[in-house]
Amino acid sequence: MNKLILGLLLVIVFNVSCEQKNKIVIAQTFEEPIDPSPNKDENWEGVPKGLQATVTSTNIRFVKSVIPKLEKQTTWTGNAWKGERISSQLVLWSNDSINHVSTEISDFKSNSGHLLPSSIAKARFVKYVITDEFAEGCGYRKPEDFSSSLAADALDEVSSYAVKAQETRPIWITIDVPSDAVSGTYKSTVTLDIKGQDSKTFEFTLNVIDKVLPEGTDWKFHLDLWQNPFAVARFHKVEVWSVEHWELLRPIMKRLADAGQKVITVSLNKRPWGGQTFDQFETMVKWKKKIDGTWEYDFDIFDKWVQFMMDLGVKKQISCYSMVPWGNEFYYFDEKENKEIKIKAAPGTKEYEALWIPFLTEFKKHLTKKGWNNITRIAMDERGPEEMKAMLDLLNQYAPEFGVSFADNHKSYKLYPDVLKDMSVAFGHPVDQEDLEKRRANEYISTHYVCCSDGFPNTFTFSPPAEGVFIGWYTIAADFDGFLRWAYNSWVENPLQDSRFSAWPAGDTYLVYPDNRTSIRFETLRDGIEDAEKIRILREDLKSKNMLEDLDYLNKVVAQFNITAKPEGGVEAMIENGKNVLNILAKKIE
Repeated sequence: MNKLILGLLLVIVFNVSCEQKNKIVIAQTFEEPIDPSPNKDENWEGVPKGLQATVTSTNIRFVKSVIPKLEKQTTWTGNAWKGERISSQLVLWSNDSINHVSTEISDFKSNSGHLLPSSIAKARFVKYVITDEFAEGCGYRKPEDFSSSLAADALDEVSSYAVKAQETRPIWITIDVPSDAVSGTYKSTVTLDIKGQDSKTFEFTLNVIDKVLPEGTDWKFHLDLWQNPFAVARFHKVEVWSVEHWELLRPIMKRLADAGQKVITVSLNKRPWGGQTFDQFETMVKWKKKIDGTWEYDFDIFDKWVQFMMDLGVKKQISCYSMVPWGNEFYYFDEKENKEIKIKAAPGTKEYEALWIPFLTEFKKHLTKKGWNNITRIAMDERGPEEMKAMLDLLNQYAPEFGVSFADNHKSYKLYPDVLKDMSVAFGHPVDQEDLEKRRANEYISTHYVCCSDGFPNTFTFSPPAEGVFIGWYTIAADFDGFLRWAYNSWVENPLQDSRFSAWPAGDTYLVYPDNRTSIRFETLRDGIEDAEKIRILREDLKSKNMLEDLDYLNKVVAQFNITAKPEGGVEAMIENGKNVLNILAKKIE
């Protein structure tokens, strides 16, 4: 058992009466970190006796030591398409001693007698991790030089919890509307059973709109979150590519596939990004230089990883890192010297050609046999124009069918427009509309990305939750095909407790947590992608039905999100209005 897991195997059963069957179970969870900067000015003694609770917005990221300043609300109403995920948030707080709390969600019932089972909804207690601040953004940092605090982010896979005195504890509720649900209005209750106190009940109203959102694997939105399977092995202390490793990878990668992921991240050689992650990327292809000077390549792990991801639903693209790694360092096993060799070989040199020409020749043969040659891209991350040009000269000569996937922060996409089959530009660096249209006509992918340099929008552990949703709206407003983020699960040393890293703002290196725990950041990002899909579907429907005035109105609403600076007051009101417009137009089409 991981050292971060707190063995709360204690099961507390509290029978309220002979007739009641509800039990309060304090489930196994993990230990939270100590608050590095608690608010000591809060008047907890002024909080009424007993556990306090209210329904609230998903746009609020609560602070553990701060009393919520909210008007109590016991009802919630949400509008969703069939097949859509919609979220809500409760928040609990108390001045008293530990409150043992368990959640229960009833079936969703409509006035017409239709029923959606309670299993479509899930309540998860939100856990706090240490975060820091944006400050200067990119650059190596010492923790003591930056403000630190607790951020509510990790969604723990428990529906019961011991809420401590003088703390604020959110509960995140997700509802996955079945794609075959009958449209209409449904009622449900969310009940908090509290040991020694009266239960608290909240009425949930779900309006199901007669419009279907496809499954995530069928979304057109091109999502590219880079996976790090090596972090999973390290954290769980299992051998890389062992049976245990594959089983640990399955649920977390299935979560990614269900969110519409389109790209499989592959490391062709060791450390393609140098040491920028806590867990370095090992090679998925074994390179061996034989005694006679010829090369031998073992593609076994590469094949298993790609097929594994494809079986989960990620099958549009294979991005292979990298022919231009950071530092131009490459590794191989030398049979003659009987050891691993590290060499430096810059693109354009004889050493580089001697390394890559035989590899590309064999790699192309192998991919052709597997049927993967047309979806494979040689991938680069923020490499300079000179290195890119030299690499492309070689690639175009020996494997031009691959094409390139490139995260471009040099605004250099115009230098090689015909080979960048997958291009992602840094946020705030717009692509000319003419170029986007040409790329789309060629069936090339054009996306954008955010990284450590972007204070807005972003998915740091301290970022406002609505910024994750905004990313989806911006993507379609700026006419991109999708979004790239460099780290889905490149965990730091103790990701369940401290999201900071030796470089870049906290949370920059991962979006989800060990043991397949999702996060507020990942759920809001997914929410924005769903909105982008809904916009795409509505545009098609409005055009086909010749509802051109409504189409024009939709496009004007979406265009408001084509901004690169945070508006005064944030983006929450913009998003709420945008979502309302999508649902109004969907109902109009019904």
